[in-house]
Amino acid sequence: VHKGLGLDRCRLIFTSAAPISKQTLEYFQSLNLPLLELYGMSESTGPLTICSPGHSRITSVGKLLPINEAKIGNPDEDGSGELCFRGRNVMMGYLNSEEKTKESLDDDGWLKSGDVGKVDEDGFYYITGRIKELIITAGGENIAPIPIEDNIKLEIPFVSTVMVIGDKKKFLSCIITPHVEIDKETGLSTDKLLPSAVNYCKELGLEVTKSQDISPNVPEVLQKAIQDGIDRANKKAVSNASKVQKWKLLPLEFTTAGGELGPTQKLRRPQVMKMYKETIDEMYENL
Repeated sequence: VHKGLGLDRCRLIFTSAAPISKQTLEYFQSLNLPLLELYGMSESTGPLTICSPGHSRITSVGKLLPINEAKIGNPDEDGSGELCFRGRNVMMGYLNSEEKTKESLDDDGWLKSGDVGKVDEDGFYYITGRIKELIITAGGENIAPIPIEDNIKLEIPFVSTVMVIGDKKKFLSCIITPHVEIDKETGLSTDKLLPSAVNYCKELGLEVTKSQDISPNVPEVLQKAIQDGIDRANKKAVSNASKVQKWKLLPLEFTTAGGELGPTQKLRRPQVMKMYKETIDEMYENL
């Protein structure tokens, strides 16, 4: 298998720069090709934490390298807060940009990463989101959306993208998209469901091939399957405020060409909020 993949000479495989799903990590682990996560920044001249053979945990970015110090800024009840680092490898500042330097470095030399994370009792670090992505509900709860979105995708294989909404709202909601084909020439989403989505629907007794057959008018049996998946994901929530109460299924997948994703495939959340404002507002009507 390794030779067929062209990976028979691999000794160590590292992944970084963007979050990787638990399913992907488990898949490569099943092939005896464990992916080792590491975490770092340009401002830290490379890695800050690293997983290594015999010292790794799935979804963790590893343990702190001995050249660094780390602390969690303003941790919540769960122990999550902004990851801050200090060491000889951390920059002195941004060239000719005193204002930006003050934003990123405090007077004691701590580099504020802008990432939300936590550390377990064995010293393994976990990244749970970005400070800029944190949702602050109407009740004042700070909620990282990415773990919630990942849990929903894990529970509902039919779903391609999830975006949790709830900033200044009384409860969390989400918009979800199905797995559909992407036009290779335009990079835009088509309405043709991928075989995995077609098979998922077939198991529910639905004979559909296009997303317009299931959105905006979602068949009752699919509604139940999606709701059951969200209910299962909600059981993993760290608080009641972190549970998704409502959802909407969109017909098309998010793409870079469509404007919903950035060049690195990250959600452009403010842009999505504008593009789907009507759909989102419907979930908060008559409250």
